[in-house]
This record gives sequence, C-alpha cells and structure tokens, in this order.
Amino acid sequence: MSNLCNNPLISITMKIAIYTLTSGLHDEAAVAHVTKEFLATLGIEYDFRGGNYADYGSHALDLIFVRTGGTEGLFLRLLSELRQRSPRPFYLLASGQSNSLAASIEILSYLRQQGIAGEIIHGTTDYVSKRIQLLTRIGEVYSWLRGKRLGVIGQPSDWLIASQGNKDVLARQLGLQLVDVKMQQLIDEISSLPETMPDPQLAFVGDNEAVKSSLPGAVRIYHALRQIIEKYSLNGFTIRCFDLLTAVRNTGCLALARLNAEGFVAGCEGDVPAMVSMMVSRAITGMSGFQANPASINPETGEMMLAHCTIPLDMVSRYEFDTHFESGIGVGIRGYMTPGAVTVFKVAGDLSRYFVAEGTLLRCEARQDLCRTQFAIQLDNPAQSTYFLTNPIGNHHIVIPGHHKEMIEALLG
Repeated sequence: MSNLCNNPLISITMKIAIYTLTSGLHDEAAVAHVTKEFLATLGIEYDFRGGNYADYGSHALDLIFVRTGGTEGLFLRLLSELRQRSPRPFYLLASGQSNSLAASIEILSYLRQQGIAGEIIHGTTDYVSKRIQLLTRIGEVYSWLRGKRLGVIGQPSDWLIASQGNKDVLARQLGLQLVDVKMQQLIDEISSLPETMPDPQLAFVGDNEAVKSSLPGAVRIYHALRQIIEKYSLNGFTIRCFDLLTAVRNTGCLALARLNAEGFVAGCEGDVPAMVSMMVSRAITGMSGFQANPASINPETGEMMLAHCTIPLDMVSRYEFDTHFESGIGVGIRGYMTPGAVTVFKVAGDLSRYFVAEGTLLRCEARQDLCRTQFAIQLDNPAQSTYFLTNPIGNHHIVIPGHHKEMIEALLG
C-alpha cells in the first residue's frame, strides 16, 4: 500500500462548477448575457452547468449562482435532492443585479432556520475571486480526506477521559473511517519479529547505554506497526502506546517519529481527536504535525511550552535519542525545529468545535523535567492562551509549521 502523498492537493483535478437559479419572469437571453459578463470578471476557470444539477456535489466547489430574484421557491424544490448529493455547505453566488443578493439572503436565512450551513459569495470582484479560490482548495481537502482509514490501536489511554471520537460524525462530515484494532494484535506482530539492528539512516547522538540497548526493540515496533498499516489499509492511526511499556519494555516514540515522516498520521496514547487534527492539518498543508502536551502557559504574555517524547523526523533540523520521560526506558526523541511561524490546532472528536492560534516558535529546549521534545511558542494573540485554562479541547494539541489559520477556519468554521 502506498503512503500518503506529501502534497495531498497536487493530484486533485476537480474543477469549479456553477449552477444557476433563474426566475421564469426574466428574459433568458438578457440574463445569459449579464451572467457571461459577470463571471468573466472573476478570472476563474469553471464548468457552467446552468440548471442541470445532475452532477451537483462532484466537484471541488459547487456554486449556485442565484441570478435573479423570485428563485427562492426553485431552490426549495431542489433542496432535498441537493442535500442527498453533498453534505457540504451551500455556496450561493450573488451579483449586484436583478435582486440576486436579496433572493440569496432569503435562501440563506431559510437554510439557517433548518440548521443547514451556507454562505453567500458576494462583494468586490477581488473578494469574490479570492473567496472562490479558497473554497475550492477547501473542497480539494474534503475530497482528499474522504475514504481515509484511521486505526485506533487499543482504546484511548485511561487518563484521556475527554479524548474520544464520534465515528458517525467523522464519517458523515469528513469521510474519515475509524478502524478499531486490538492492542494484542500489535503485541503479537511485535513478538513475531526478530530484534533487528537499527536502520543505517537513524542518527544516534549521545552514549546513553539504556537507549542503545532499547534501539533494536524500538525498530521492531516500527516494523510491527508497518505490518498493521498494511493489514488494515490504514492511512494513519493512534496507539495506546503506554501499554508497550509493560508488554515489551519499550516505547513507540521512534516508530511514530518515522511513520509520520513517511507520510502516515501516527498519534500517541489513543487520542482520537488529536489523530483527526493531525489528519486535517496534513490534508491542508501536506506536512506533519507535532502532537504535544501544553506544559506551561503565561496567560499574560501568551508564551507557552509544549512537549512530547516524539516528533515527526521530517519536522526537525536535528534530533537525538533519549529515554522515554515518564518511564525512563525505551527510546524517546528530542527534536529541534527551526524557529519561525507555527500554528497550534485542535478539533473536537465530534467536530463540534475547534481551536486554532498562530504564533512563533521561539526556541527548543532540553529540560530534564519535561517530555523530550520541547517547544517554547509565543502566540500572536496572547488572549488566546486563556482558552487552555478555561475551555480546552482535551490535553494534546497539534503544532504545525507555518501559519494556516485561514484555511483551518474555512474548513471547519
């Protein structure tokens, strides 16, 4: 099975489709002429479908151009069929002519009354063009996510009492499939493999004898997880990794670091919302994300420390091995990422809410009283730090290189 594409949007070839709503009271030839002029100003490529909605929902972005007033009833008659074709919000394109905007507002008001998401695309030519381009990218992300299989190897760790996932919601809204895998299956896979020598490309920094002795076993866990991925056709997973401490006297930190770098989403502690957040961020950015614990926060300045014992190897400029922090055994990763722009992100396991904040990675530390990889991050908006103290979405949060708030908000907002 091939792994995830490094840039998941490259292979998407879907286009924008524009459908129309037109009142029979208006002259079709005149409306068609105005339509052609209006769409030409947007500078976008699109497939014009007119009033034929047979393939609605099959494009990256399906726009309904409300060309005239008096079209509210037409939309209402189409609504049930269109809802069956696509779970995405309705995007109503409105011009400034023929009561297009007024009808769009009435339609959107009805949708909101029914609890259905929607948006009117209207404004300056520049605004409309940019908004359409952004929504098209979001549509590509939705298309890429649909059908992805995420394994839950073991249940969430006992202490993650707020970190479950809603299978039905994730399948319906994002097209993600959660696949339960018993922890014993992974243990059996590990037991069936010989302890191999570490792969040559794995750099080792330091002379910690405990780490040296644990490295072959950590590599064995990596190969066992690869077999689980192949067996269940997984695009990612989260693992109840602390069970490995007692079962095989080792950790999954190295395996997760490698698998993330290879393009699979690989999360810790059976945390389903964190895994979903990593999958969403990979779909948007094409990059790995760092699952970490908030360790300390200054709510006055917005500086915070996040730490964990593993980090994707493709996120760091260098790394070294140490033991796992809490247990003092196995192999943990101390990674150093180049300071710069980052995004801190988390979505709830039922997609009911999310948190996103942009900031700057100030430095990486190597304290002995925290998990091995440690990021000191300054949030651009210090007031957002109070979220962690008043209304957090679980413990783990995802750190993504670069600023991606606009895309995340467009996808989940």
